[in-house]
Amino acid sequence: MANPLFYAKILLFGEYGLIENSQGLTLPYSYYQGTLKFADTFDNFQTESNVNLSKFADYLMSISFPEGYGIDVQLLKSDINSGLYFDSNIPQGYGIGSSGALVAAVYVRYAYTSWNPSDISKDQLKELKKVFGLMESFFHGTSSGIDPLICFMNFPILIENKDSLDKITLNEDTKSEVEKKGAIFLLDSGSSGETGPMVQIFFEKMKKEGFRNTLKNEFIRYNNACIEAFLKKDMNPFFKNLKSLSKWVYVHFRPMIPEIVFSAWKKGLDTNAYYLKLCGSGGGGYILGFTEDYEKAEKMLSGFKKEVIYRF
Repeated sequence: MANPLFYAKILLFGEYGLIENSQGLTLPYSYYQGTLKFADTFDNFQTESNVNLSKFADYLMSISFPEGYGIDVQLLKSDINSGLYFDSNIPQGYGIGSSGALVAAVYVRYAYTSWNPSDISKDQLKELKKVFGLMESFFHGTSSGIDPLICFMNFPILIENKDSLDKITLNEDTKSEVEKKGAIFLLDSGSSGETGPMVQIFFEKMKKEGFRNTLKNEFIRYNNACIEAFLKKDMNPFFKNLKSLSKWVYVHFRPMIPEIVFSAWKKGLDTNAYYLKLCGSGGGGYILGFTEDYEKAEKMLSGFKKEVIYRF
């Protein structure tokens, strides 16, 4: 069997706002990846993966797939009995799509229809997002389908609203590598998080009219402005809105920010040396960092493990 690789994903912008129809921008991240494999003898990791795949397959039996978008669950179950597992180095609970990569891998291998991501239309993207949402709900209780879609497409995707999304190409930065002082980076909080409890906190907050209003009038406005400026490579308004977004999250999403990151988050806001934001649902895992001077930010965040994912 072919072993295509499925990369992790980075949701640069849109966490929680996507639930309320904000824009979103997400990128594949090839540093972490996973693929389906067979094993003759199992170690603990392979055994756990095989067992989880079996539970996932049982869940998939209960799904009513739209016509033309179904998968061969019986073949999947047969392969699981023959030693199928998901070989992945994508950290779980870190907000970069570990379950999304698994869902995408299963779908590509077992879908009745053979899909070419380069030829998929906007309408098909929309339908695939729904299908992936159904599938990934096994892992999180509810899912937008965005994570598996990104892992499946392996393209940057701009989410315009709940009903519209499309593949995009990020404009190449014309600066030389030496000239690229700015960076987007991942900051490791040192512990994993669980999506379900964080999303539940969000929905509890949404019951309050004041929070709903500030989410709509401030958070989503800053979020969308960041995306627009980033795609245009217009860094002055980008960092201005990014600071507002980071400050809003610091005030209103405190339960989602790992405690170990609190002081570092505020230091960024106070010094303007860097700004932090959630990477996915929060509660642990990775935090996203943005800076115009990575060398300076790296020194200020010396106590944390960091990974640069984009230079500008």
